[in-house]
Amino acid sequence: MSRTTTYKQFIALPPERLWAVLGDLTRWPEWNSAVASVVLHGPAAVGGTGDYLPGGAVSAAVHGRLAAPFRITAYDAGRELGIEQPEPAGALRITWRLTPRPDGAHVSEEFELRGPSARIVRRVIGARLAAEARIRFARLAFAAGIEPAEDALAVVIAGGTGALGRQIAADLTCRGHRVTLLTRRPDPALPFRQVRWDGRTAGEWVDELRGPGRVALINLAGQLVDCRPTERNIDLLRRSRVESTAALVAASRTLDRPLSRWIQASTTAIWSDAGETRCTETTPLPVGLPQMTGVAQPWEQAFAGADAERRIILRTSIVLDPAAPALRRLIGLTKAGLGGSVGSGHQWFSWIHIEDWLAVVRAGLGLDPEVALPDGIVVAATDHPVRNRELMAALRRHLHRPPAPSTPAPILKLGAIVLRTDAALGLTGRHATSEVLRRSGFRFRYPTLDDALTDLLPR
Repeated sequence: MSRTTTYKQFIALPPERLWAVLGDLTRWPEWNSAVASVVLHGPAAVGGTGDYLPGGAVSAAVHGRLAAPFRITAYDAGRELGIEQPEPAGALRITWRLTPRPDGAHVSEEFELRGPSARIVRRVIGARLAAEARIRFARLAFAAGIEPAEDALAVVIAGGTGALGRQIAADLTCRGHRVTLLTRRPDPALPFRQVRWDGRTAGEWVDELRGPGRVALINLAGQLVDCRPTERNIDLLRRSRVESTAALVAASRTLDRPLSRWIQASTTAIWSDAGETRCTETTPLPVGLPQMTGVAQPWEQAFAGADAERRIILRTSIVLDPAAPALRRLIGLTKAGLGGSVGSGHQWFSWIHIEDWLAVVRAGLGLDPEVALPDGIVVAATDHPVRNRELMAALRRHLHRPPAPSTPAPILKLGAIVLRTDAALGLTGRHATSEVLRRSGFRFRYPTLDDALTDLLPR
């Protein structure tokens, strides 16, 4: 059995600067927090050996006592480095590659697990080494000495410690921009500047919006929607979004000059269960305020009056990223043999690959010279939504699972109670695509579900 996963990122540094860190295995702990130390037994060359200790006292003690040395399997100075770590009944191979690009380099990191123990090793060891790849790349960039250019954009991300906030923070950092996260609970494991705020009232955090230079704001703040749909939780979903947006709008109106750009998060779930309606930026909202419309509509309304030169409301569909809750749960269900269609299986599933979502955000920040997004509403979704039954069939195919029976709606609702989530997340859907992206010349790197899953799931 062999399982391979590849992670990649552009970094705005010359390849030789990156190689000074990447090509020196003793510096691996500087940018991968799952590695405590590395000792080489001789010069770095094919056939050379060494030992690494994972982070964590127990893991380090077990690995240090039982693991054989790793072997260098590839070494092409400035371009490629590979190691192979023997594991019980298998092996873990990691390969790093640098490819020169205009204004920087493309970095890739490939994890390959071979042998009967591949699945177990991936869960116990590989998952830790491979966790949060984009943040690892940001740490690599810092270790290699990346610094913002004089004309770099200063980007403040409200709610920046969430799943999407961490991704865009790391991506922008790797591209040489200044990033500051506004968060209620700073995470010391993140390598970004973090400023505490309460999401409701003005404080010292407002100074982050003053510059110097061009300042952009990305507002992603809000409670996760993966919760029971109780009256209290729905109120919390609404208030966490409306109050934080209102606080940012009020702060923007105290500034000496408008913000350069403002990307305001919203959701395609604003159309609730849209049935067969083809939703785009101009589709009217449902009346009667269904659950998520009642959350998202006031969220968008709170954005009125924001003081920024350019303003975009980004209605995001389901973002496909193995580290995000949505895809992680779908993968778990499919692996557990519950990968059949949900309910009727007829409901639409609108989605976007994480790389394409990041590209849309960069375009909204004015960082893509080929795509100029207009002010107003932009739907972040591919041109190819799928039915739920098509989604589950694709997951089974990519995860090598046999056909599975469908899950009737009553069973899903019962399971949602046990898992403390909302059955509507699986039973409802909408066909959402973007006319604005199409007119603006945006090109999806992963336009179809098969394209996306081939990239995201281990081969």
